[in-house]
Amino acid sequence: MSKGSGISRLLSALWSTINFTRKLFLNILFFGLLIIVLIAVTKDKETFVLTEPSALVLNLSGQLVEEKTFINPVDAVMQESLGGDNQQAEISIHDINKVLEAAAEDDNIQIVVLELQNLIGGGLNKLDSIGERLNAIKANGKTVIASGDYYTRSQYYLASYADKVVMNPMGFVQLDGFSAYNTYFKDALDKLKVSTYIFRVGTYKSFVEPFMRNDMSDEAKTANRAWLTDLWRYYKNQVAERRNIPTSNFDEQLTIFMEKFAEANYDHAQYALNNQWVDELATREQVKKMVAEKVGWSDSKRSYRHVEFNQYLNLVNQSQFNLNQDQKVAVVVARGTIYDGERRAGEIGGDSTARLLERARLDDSVKAVVLRIDSPGGSAFASEVIRREIDLLKAANKPVVASMSSTAASGGYWIAASADQIWAHPTSITGSIGVFGLAMTFENSFKEIGINADGVKTTEWPVMHPAVPLSEQTQKILQKSTEAVYQKFVSLVANNRNMAFQKAEQAAQGRVWSGAQAQKLGLVDELGSFDDAVHSAAQLADIQDYSVHFVQHELSQQEVFIKNLLQSADAYLDFNLFSQPQLPTELVKLYQQIKQINAWNDPQGLYALCIECP
Repeated sequence: MSKGSGISRLLSALWSTINFTRKLFLNILFFGLLIIVLIAVTKDKETFVLTEPSALVLNLSGQLVEEKTFINPVDAVMQESLGGDNQQAEISIHDINKVLEAAAEDDNIQIVVLELQNLIGGGLNKLDSIGERLNAIKANGKTVIASGDYYTRSQYYLASYADKVVMNPMGFVQLDGFSAYNTYFKDALDKLKVSTYIFRVGTYKSFVEPFMRNDMSDEAKTANRAWLTDLWRYYKNQVAERRNIPTSNFDEQLTIFMEKFAEANYDHAQYALNNQWVDELATREQVKKMVAEKVGWSDSKRSYRHVEFNQYLNLVNQSQFNLNQDQKVAVVVARGTIYDGERRAGEIGGDSTARLLERARLDDSVKAVVLRIDSPGGSAFASEVIRREIDLLKAANKPVVASMSSTAASGGYWIAASADQIWAHPTSITGSIGVFGLAMTFENSFKEIGINADGVKTTEWPVMHPAVPLSEQTQKILQKSTEAVYQKFVSLVANNRNMAFQKAEQAAQGRVWSGAQAQKLGLVDELGSFDDAVHSAAQLADIQDYSVHFVQHELSQQEVFIKNLLQSADAYLDFNLFSQPQLPTELVKLYQQIKQINAWNDPQGLYALCIECP
């Protein structure tokens, strides 16, 4: 036997051992998790049964979303088990509303306790949607209490719906207004000798500014200040009305704040109490006692008798009542950036979202469709693929209502434009009707390190190579293409909104508007909630007795099985498998921007995308 052959056999045996150990570890991990999940499923029905007065604890953790981002259940579990990174926690606004609607009619639910420390936000329209359900609960004679160690701007907005707002004596309320700040890269790109080519139409189309400037343009500042001021005015007026305080209590000027802060002996909690932002300062133990006096203590005496959000959601899902399945208003959610081709939930694919609309069109039980949009836009080509499917729905005599969530701008407005009606919340961010293209070449950067490019070609058409600059003729072609798509965009708006082209162009120019401003300009028909849009769609279809059906991306049998198991386990074990620590905000923004640019895949390289939009 040769020495080389011996080493080869040794390495082969070693690899077989490692491979066997790896498979054994993964199998043990999988079956161990499966046993835990099955125990949770079998115990679930015994555990969550409400038979006596209790409090519903709305302990919301993460970002409010119209549709949860798809995560492969198996991959997520493996990542969690091996200590890997996970998605930021998300909460479906429709799940929250379902829970609160059930709680309003449940005699066992006497109090709703808002525990919002882990709520990130998600837009004033979503918070208002929850608030409407809280108002219905209060109208049924039940109490809503907000309890927090502190309150961020979004958390406090929701807390202001409560009958009583309680805060920890060491807490604070952060009402710092709205802002729009971007990071600008021109100097960095110049130092790296990157050649940047910008193609855009619209005075206010500011998405490409970070690549061509070191600061925000005056035009962008004007537009951004207008819609931000509109949102902040709405925020103050709504909170002030619910809290019965003047809008001057928001202390936007630091000199006024410092005077009041000194009167409170520089104590943030006392300042919030003096300013009537909160009703009472109380420790966690005092809050428990406060609620227990109304619903009683749990068997362990460690807390008041209660059921938490995920537990109650599981109960509600188990006891869904039969709805009219013969007449449906179908809801298709378009959430995220718009890309060409196929995408899973949490992003919009031109083909995959169009297919959801097609399913609604071919379903005879569907009488009307609501397109629920929460998107800053993206690929112009994919946006048109989706919009074309709306035309086909209308041709099939199925009315389509576009309902704008927090954002429906650029491509998000493109896909809404031809709907029979467009509904928006007063604070929805919309408009941004403009088009841009962006290209970068690195010939000068490469030369610095001794890399060059050269070759031959058979036509004058440009070579798309990172080390080959774009010729002036090529730049002209791309700019003219951008202008042509912009003309199509504005014409689309004018034709579908019954506006003269000149009027549509005045409202376009890439400018961002609030929902309230957009209605005055004719870009939006009505101001209202998602529920209002659904009701309007039913009216257009002339139906009264109907059910609301969400058309969702189809999962494989394996994905459905694992998803159901994990949902049951999550309700039982009371933790979110997909939560993760927060990275610094600027690092997240930088990573997301780079990741987004790399993912752009419009066939023509033309985009209707809004940089200011969340």
